[in-house]
Amino acid sequence: MIIDFGLVALGLVALVFCGDVLVRGAVGVAQRAGLSPFVIGLTLVGFGTSMPELMTSLIAANQGAPGIALGNVVGSNIANILLILGITAAMGAIPGRALLERDGMVMIGATVVCSVLILSGHVGRIAGLACIAALVTYLVVTLRSGKPDQDDTNAAEPMSLLAGLGIFLAGLVGVMIGAKLLVQGASEIARAFAVSEAVIGLTVVAVGTSLPELVTSVMAARKGQGALAIGNVIGSNIFNILGILGVTAAIYPLAVPADMQGITLWVFILAALLPIGFALVRGLIPRWAGFGFVAGYAAYVVAIVA
Repeated sequence: MIIDFGLVALGLVALVFCGDVLVRGAVGVAQRAGLSPFVIGLTLVGFGTSMPELMTSLIAANQGAPGIALGNVVGSNIANILLILGITAAMGAIPGRALLERDGMVMIGATVVCSVLILSGHVGRIAGLACIAALVTYLVVTLRSGKPDQDDTNAAEPMSLLAGLGIFLAGLVGVMIGAKLLVQGASEIARAFAVSEAVIGLTVVAVGTSLPELVTSVMAARKGQGALAIGNVIGSNIFNILGILGVTAAIYPLAVPADMQGITLWVFILAALLPIGFALVRGLIPRWAGFGFVAGYAAYVVAIVA
């Protein structure tokens, strides 16, 4: 048991550290391409910080743990909004304009698609391939519409393309190793405590693999880069569903655990709608709402673990 907890801890440390390295490399490459902070946050940072989830879900599905694979995706999206966006908003109100534009709507659409698949009880290869196709289309449209910010005069000199790619690849290898250790330890702990793999995936694994998003969003908020912080969360949630669930299901079709079709499904949908609602009504996510998001996440975790 001590070894299993050690594997989880070591895997989480590797995911956080190597996820940060991976993002630094991705941002370096994106800056060389002249992309705006929001587009960088939405694509390279948002998707880069989701690499731990991708590797974790693939390895979990390969090892016959669909509860961890799917719970990781759903749990990460819930954590990204209620926990990470909540903490970020609690540090300072977040402007909600980006939530009301194309990308926020894509996040809602992806959430609806995922919810329907969960209710169907099975996520097969065709659904997985359709999600991948939707993600590719979205990426092409997003990158074509992204333009450099004209007023970003204080931007640091970007690293060379070769250095960015090297750092990105080093981080990716580390993330793969960390994901394998995390899944192995989490699966054994679930069996030892007779807790379902879905619950482990929704809590320990989901929060652990979302730590890169937390670090990135908090750092962005501290630097006054609200667009980067919210773009990171939106991009990560889109990639979690269309990319991670899509790729995983295309390779290893997933049976949906019964745990996913109760309170978790409704929290999953509500979490996606809440920030959109605040953006529509208030034009921003206020600090008090951020504290409320975090409290709601704590209540959710207690409800599914108890």
